[in-house]
Amino acid sequence: MSNHEDDARPTTLDDVRRALDEAEGRDSVGALPYLRQAADRLTELIDEAMATAVLTGQASLRGAGAQAGLTENAVGPRLARTRTLGAYADDRGRVTAAGVERAKYDLETGQPRQPAAPPAPMRFKPRRPS
Repeated sequence: MSNHEDDARPTTLDDVRRALDEAEGRDSVGALPYLRQAADRLTELIDEAMATAVLTGQASLRGAGAQAGLTENAVGPRLARTRTLGAYADDRGRVTAAGVERAKYDLETGQPRQPAAPPAPMRFKPRRPS
């Protein structure tokens, strides 16, 4: 399994499809890394779509979260991981309504903040060696 080759390139549905194609026909254990990759890429797409929706005024934070099947409290941290709004996260690692308003203002004036390097995806880490 290859990692996402170009992390500077936005994830596309084709990336999700490629990972699913790799999983198809493999046994359960062999399919797992590809299914995880597909799930990660799909999560990135959902988060970026929410960020675009709130930035363009198509949805509120609550509305975007509801459309994605998330609670309002789950939206802020997920938006903080996006290319679109990650630079507007607060010190708690959340994008708030105030951050979205600032991002809208910066976009209108042609001075959007440069995105920070995306954080590494969250992964399970066992507490003890098995």
